[in-house]
Amino acid sequence: MRNQTILLFTVISLLPCLATAKGIRLSSPDKHISVSIGDAPTLWYEVQVDGRALTGRSAIGMRTSANPGGTHRIRSVRRTARNERAEAFLYRQKVVETTCNEADMRLDGDMGVVFRVYDEGVAYRFYSRHPGGLTVYGEEATLALDGSCEAWLPYSTNKEKPYAMAFQNTYAHGTLAQMARQPAFLPATVESKGVKITLTEAELKAYPGMYVTPSDEGLKACFAPYPKRMDYYRWRGMSYVAETEDYIARTDGPRAFPWRVLAITTDDTQMPVSNLVYALSEPSRIADTSWIRPGKVAWDWWNDWNLSGVDFKAGINTRTYEYYIDFAHRNHIPYVVLDEGWYDSAKGDIMHPIADIDLQHLIDYGRDRQVGIILWTVFNVLDEHLEEACAQYAKMGAKGFKVDFLDRDDQTATEMAYRIAETCARHRMLLDYHGYYKPTGMSRTWPNILNYEGVFGMEEARWADNGTDMPLYDVTFPFIRMMAGSVDFTPGALRNGTKGNWVACYERPVSMGTRCHQLACYVVHDSPLTMLCDSPTNYEREQECTSLITAIPDEWDQTLVPMGRMGEYIVTARRHHDDWYVGGQTNWDARDIRLPLSFLGDGSYEATIVADGINAGHHAEDYRSERRQVTKTDTIGIAMASGGGFLMMLRKR
Repeated sequence: MRNQTILLFTVISLLPCLATAKGIRLSSPDKHISVSIGDAPTLWYEVQVDGRALTGRSAIGMRTSANPGGTHRIRSVRRTARNERAEAFLYRQKVVETTCNEADMRLDGDMGVVFRVYDEGVAYRFYSRHPGGLTVYGEEATLALDGSCEAWLPYSTNKEKPYAMAFQNTYAHGTLAQMARQPAFLPATVESKGVKITLTEAELKAYPGMYVTPSDEGLKACFAPYPKRMDYYRWRGMSYVAETEDYIARTDGPRAFPWRVLAITTDDTQMPVSNLVYALSEPSRIADTSWIRPGKVAWDWWNDWNLSGVDFKAGINTRTYEYYIDFAHRNHIPYVVLDEGWYDSAKGDIMHPIADIDLQHLIDYGRDRQVGIILWTVFNVLDEHLEEACAQYAKMGAKGFKVDFLDRDDQTATEMAYRIAETCARHRMLLDYHGYYKPTGMSRTWPNILNYEGVFGMEEARWADNGTDMPLYDVTFPFIRMMAGSVDFTPGALRNGTKGNWVACYERPVSMGTRCHQLACYVVHDSPLTMLCDSPTNYEREQECTSLITAIPDEWDQTLVPMGRMGEYIVTARRHHDDWYVGGQTNWDARDIRLPLSFLGDGSYEATIVADGINAGHHAEDYRSERRQVTKTDTIGIAMASGGGFLMMLRKR
């Protein structure tokens, strides 16, 4: 299996035994994190760090058709030490090595629960040994915390129907006692006694995603009910849940349920490089990944098909996309997306391009210029024509689909996501999951999924109000949301605004923050498939910036965060072979930093430093560049303007 070698060593350290009345204690390999588990009066766990209680007793359980009360008693325990080394394909690092201690607890009623304690946190999952059909009426998952704990919660944007939304929101920040009693989607972060706990999940298969609602006792999970009846919006042919059942999931035969993940960090710089979700996810089901290639994408939608200085009417037509393909070819950009409009989305007619698009010509035109075509579609529209659409467009030579507007994560939605991934893999089609819930490790299982949205991305700049603080969000979500996986943020704006002069403009959008803040996105973000969101003619007028963006690799051997504080600033360093690429961003506060280059290897490097210009605080597009020779003993001072950033390329000499 290419790029996916897994070595697993399991040592039984304790034979099955009855749990004691005092419960079970399980520690991380480095002994810093421990979890206590008991079953009186109900199943619970408690997390400690260095002997201090980080949480209170947090109740967990599942109410099923076989166990309506949801009470569980531990009948036996098997302890295991686990070590894993995995070659990680298109991940932030080439190899992921993890160790953990595990307790597999058999419960009464054909149920069980597995706890794992890693040096990076705690995870647990229920499993069922029930031989027949099982209905899950609810799952109890709590995190017992004091109301004074700080929290960063991305609330649902739909108060009336909280489980129907695009999973795009900024973070509400305050104490748990101050937080609104409304559902927030994951990942979400809380801080207890100076230690941050980030909640998310892994291996979300055939089960609804988890949300959390603040309460007087901490955080309590809630889940989308199982759909009973679906209906369609008139636009886009998009389906939605019109009526629900009184349960959250149903399943047949034995199965494992999703992992509940508590990533534990004592320093913010540990957060963007947490590997827990990857480590807990199923290995690749694709034996030959040679056809799966990352890369940058020339994108049409954000710039509103705005070409200037051309002799044809720009829009959703063949001539416009020929121009996008020519631009991509000249700049060694491997993909172009045909976003909404290439088929009649109001009719959901994915099988027939509109009259103004000669799709076969465009695919052939791109192939001749080493540019692949990716086609936009709505999730359920693709799913309803899945085998037919994959066969037709793969035969034509399209490279994959950008799939949009799922906007839910109930059980049938998560089943759809797996079904599309598997079918597209059979037809060697790439996927970009847009309008989608947070990643849960599925790109390890199906690595043809190159990217996921579930992020308050650049599209928001087209319609945001003046109270929106995107630079604050930009230096918050890499610490929280990127714990779950890659982000389809769609950066690359060349029209940039300061805090004082930014304005929303749908037809000619402007980013919040400086030009260098945008350039840094291509290093700060985990993103194997990354958009260039602005117009090709804007990039052609700014060839220096365009060449900088396209010179940044899309695959990495190593990633680290040498400096940063959530909500204030971030500096990310990534290694590609012997070369290093560093990106930094700040919030609306101007910031001077001194960056030690101690992460470099031996020898000298040629550094290209692109930083905010002296006038960037007034004119956000102002930047300067310089070159110098450096070694790992050097420290570089960098001034970031308000909403600013920098990009540094360090090439081994």
